[in-house]
Amino acid sequence: MATEHDMDATRIRQQVDALADFLHAKDAEGLRGLYATDVVSFDIDPPLQHLGVEAKMKNWANAFAFFDDLAYEIRDFHLTVGGDVAFGHGFGRLSGTLKNGSATAGMWVRATFGFRKVDGTWVIAHDQVSVPFDVTTGDAVTDLEPAAPAGA
Repeated sequence: MATEHDMDATRIRQQVDALADFLHAKDAEGLRGLYATDVVSFDIDPPLQHLGVEAKMKNWANAFAFFDDLAYEIRDFHLTVGGDVAFGHGFGRLSGTLKNGSATAGMWVRATFGFRKVDGTWVIAHDQVSVPFDVTTGDAVTDLEPAAPAGA
């Protein structure tokens, strides 16, 4: 029999899957529902932090403006759940066809999500996306890939 903890973990994983589905569909309203209204986002683009769901939605609108079609893949997602908060981490990649017709495989980023249970629903209260950088040059290292999925 599934415990409350197991059910919460399943619900959160469903939210992460929904994130990928909503991005593929460019469904801004669906995405909005995944985030806490006071989400704090440390996204890949400036500034250092984006505060609130409107700022997060602006980031996604910017991404939608670059792509005709897009996909979001999450790999090696690990989740820890405790009470009304949880965190997960893994690797994410946004890819697709750009508005100019060029296909892009995108780049893998490190992704961390903080979740909070609000009125029984798990929402993203914090996210952070980053890429490693070469300390000697200050340049981002964008050609790294996570290990291939098991069975691939």
